[in-house]
Amino acid sequence: MKKILTIAGSPSGTSRSSAVLRLCSSVLEEQSMDVSSLSVKDVPPEDLVYANFESEALKKAQLLIEQADGIVVGTPVYKASYTGVLKALLDLMPQYAFAGKTILPIATGGTITHLLSIEYAMKPLFGVLGATNILRGIFILDSQMEKTAEGGIILEAEINERLKNSLLELSTSLAH
Repeated sequence: MKKILTIAGSPSGTSRSSAVLRLCSSVLEEQSMDVSSLSVKDVPPEDLVYANFESEALKKAQLLIEQADGIVVGTPVYKASYTGVLKALLDLMPQYAFAGKTILPIATGGTITHLLSIEYAMKPLFGVLGATNILRGIFILDSQMEKTAEGGIILEAEINERLKNSLLELSTSLAH
């Protein structure tokens, strides 16, 4: 069984991007993937800011990344890029932490002007981390999703279909 790790880049526990990742986890589990999750909130802020490489939380994050075959990274877009706290976490990973991994980037944002953040911000970062297969990625507008009272998310039909197709592409690429 292939292992998938979702990495939530939002500092908010109720973010849309984190809800999208929970939806991704459900879909991937239906495809018989072993899914685990990591959030930037799992590592204490002081460990990130002061680059505490001895942090147990950081070591656990590194192990989760190491064990994963594929990684789905979800982040809101702030100032045309992924979150600073996601960058802080990834800066503390080994140089080629994503080597041999297939990566699916997902970004959420309020305006279509942030669409290229996947191409010009996220993909170069994943490449530097050694990712060998970076999939197209998905940008989801805030207006294309509705949060539920339970903290879940309902996506518009078109974006929901695109997301499911991207997740199928991820699982298919790992099967080869």
